This record gives sequence, C-alpha cells and structure tokens, in this order.
Amino acid sequence: MTSRRYAIIGTGAVGGYYGACLQRGGAEVHFLLRSDYAHVAQHGMAIASVAGDFTLPQVQAYRSTATMPPIDVVIIALKTTQNERLPELLRPILGPETAILMLQNGFGIEDELAAWTCIGETDRTIFGGLCIICANKVGPGTIRHIDYGNVLLGQYSCDRQPAGISSQLEAIGQDFRAGQVDVELVNDLRLARWRKLLWNIPFNGLSVVMNATTTEMMADPNICQLAEQLMVEVMEAARRDGDLLSPGQDRYLPEELVAHMLAHTEQMAPYRTSMKIDFDEGRPLEVEAIYGNPMRAAQAAGAVVPKIEMLYHQLKAIDRRQSETSS
Repeated sequence: MTSRRYAIIGTGAVGGYYGACLQRGGAEVHFLLRSDYAHVAQHGMAIASVAGDFTLPQVQAYRSTATMPPIDVVIIALKTTQNERLPELLRPILGPETAILMLQNGFGIEDELAAWTCIGETDRTIFGGLCIICANKVGPGTIRHIDYGNVLLGQYSCDRQPAGISSQLEAIGQDFRAGQVDVELVNDLRLARWRKLLWNIPFNGLSVVMNATTTEMMADPNICQLAEQLMVEVMEAARRDGDLLSPGQDRYLPEELVAHMLAHTEQMAPYRTSMKIDFDEGRPLEVEAIYGNPMRAAQAAGAVVPKIEMLYHQLKAIDRRQSETSS
C-alpha cells in the first residue's frame, strides 16, 4: 500500500474512474464532489468496466477542499472550462511539497497552472496526464468504462523542454499500476499532449459539428477524410513547435500514428466524445484548451493549420450560441 495521499478535484468520468482505480490499488484517495456528494458519501462508487466491474462501498467524500487532510498529490480532472476555480479549490490543500497532476484534455494548461502556483515557490512539481479512455458518468457515483483506459504521465517543465522521468513520477505511475491501470511514463510531456490532440482535435470537434458518434464518423468517407486532414495538420504543428523550442532534437510524432489512430477509432465501440456529451448536455465546450491554445502555438511556430482554425471558429460560434440560448 502506498503512503501517498491523493485528492481528486473533479469526480466525473475521468476523475472518478482513475480515483477509484487508485483506491482499489491501496492508495488513500479523497474525492471532491458537488451534486453526487450525498449519494457517494452514503453508497460509495460503482464502476461498470469493460475490464471488469468493481465497487467502492466506502469513499472519503468532501463538499470542500477546506475540510480535506494534507495531500501529497492533487489530481485535477475538472473540465478545463472550470479552471478559473482552481485557485479557490487548491489553496486549502497545497502544502510546500504537494504535487499537482492534471488529468485534463488540451494544450498549455500546465503553463496556465504554473503561472499562479509557482509564484514565490518555483519548485512546485506539476505533472500532466493524458487519459486514453472512453468512459462516461451514467449516474450518481456510477461510471461506465467503455474502452481503453491507459494513461501517459509526464512532468511539466516551465522551459517547455523534456523533463525526464523523476523518482516521484515513477512512484505515482506505480500507484496507478497497482490500481490495474496501464501507465506509460513519458520524457516529453509537451509532445505527449500533441499526441493526444492528434485524436482529440478531429474527433471531439467533428462529433459536435457533424452530430455523430465515432462509429458514425468512421462510416462516412467524407468525415474520415476530413479527420485525416486535421490529423496531418496536428502532425505538422507538433513538428514546427518542436523545431522552434528544441532545434535539432527531433521532437516529432511518428508518421504512422495517423493511420494507427484511424484504425483504432474504426474498431472502437460506438462512443460519444466528451465534447459531444458536453454539447448535448448544454455545458460549455473546451474549445480554448483543445483548439485555441494549440492553434496559437502552431501559428507561433510558423505552421499553417487552416482546417484546425476553421473548426476552432465553428466551435466557438456553436459554444457562444448555446451559452446565449441557455442564459
């Protein structure tokens, strides 16, 4: 059993699933909840998983981080559209040695976190995690794990260079493995975020614009072609970004990843992406984190990404229209 104490900030599909896995593996986990608090505090959590169902009859649930004990690793699994709440949520539980692990989609989010957590404390340790998972929250304290489930973990460096694999990152990875999560530790977190965007940029956005599941998108040759073209733009953006930050270091994504991801998506169980679920539920879309930040990084590096830019503006308009309708 690990001696590290974890806090989950954002107990939705991602935070709930991985927090439950950590607890299953023997870690002490403290969950921040809002609408599900009463149910989870009384009944625990249930995971209906393709890898095997399991339950946590007892869960340490909280309405506020102010009542949590000292924490070693804070896992942020909120939607990035809620990141403005992080200063308020994190301050009560950030000790001098507390590390932060961001299990969020998008790009540049560690930079934004570091901008305020590292003021006057430049040694704050920030990790990023890329969750390759199809999972949805289907009820109070209940998560359906549909496919995949592996995680890429890397350490953030404020100079945006590869940070290597520290002993602390190794230890966190081992805690995830103890919870039966397949973990890959990566030397270069920024490149890993580009790798995740290779899937997220085409399929999250197109699922909203085309009103389609992954199965429906892969069955349409026109959508498939557009998804592949978006992937090619992400590949070029990652290459240009790597050349700008680390000349001569070959910080590239393997060319075969495009075909590999398309093939895996075709074989995937029918899946509504996280952005499509947010749209269907009338919630804000993670447009800036998944599209705006990488688009601006690509443009700053000299990459031409017209299809990403078009999808960004389409999603901004859809998001704004939905916000105006619901207000």
